Amino acid sequence: MEILTIICIGLMTGVELCVAVFINPIFAQLPDDARNIATSLGAKQLGRAMPFWYVSSLLLLIAEGIAHRLSPQVHLIWAASLIWIVVIILTIVFLVPINNRIASAAPSAFTEKLRQEHDRWNLLHRWRVVALVVAMALLLLGLA
Repeated sequence: MEILTIICIGLMTGVELCVAVFINPIFAQLPDDARNIATSLGAKQLGRAMPFWYVSSLLLLIAEGIAHRLSPQVHLIWAASLIWIVVIILTIVFLVPINNRIASAAPSAFTEKLRQEHDRWNLLHRWRVVALVVAMALLLLGLA
């Protein structure tokens, strides 16, 4: 189970890091029409997969906390779980509504306001990535 948890959490963190560091900066360099299409398609695709991945990751973190309840480092696993819960809540409250507006917008409907919302999403997403990296580190330390 530890290997599955590490892979699941690690891949999730890596995908989110890739979006923040590579995908969105690449999209930003595209011509307006192409950027709008790519941003909308990315929002749709990730918006479908991520909820299940986040919840699965959280369930694995909780299972690790239970499995390692007698370990002296279990508090690190629970801290990682708590960070993951906070990330999910903040994602639902702040990032998902922006993502849904972007995903549902026609490429021709990308107004300056929607682009500004995407910039806000990017900023919030970077903070989410930091939190996920911290959670990943705490998990690894807790399992060590």
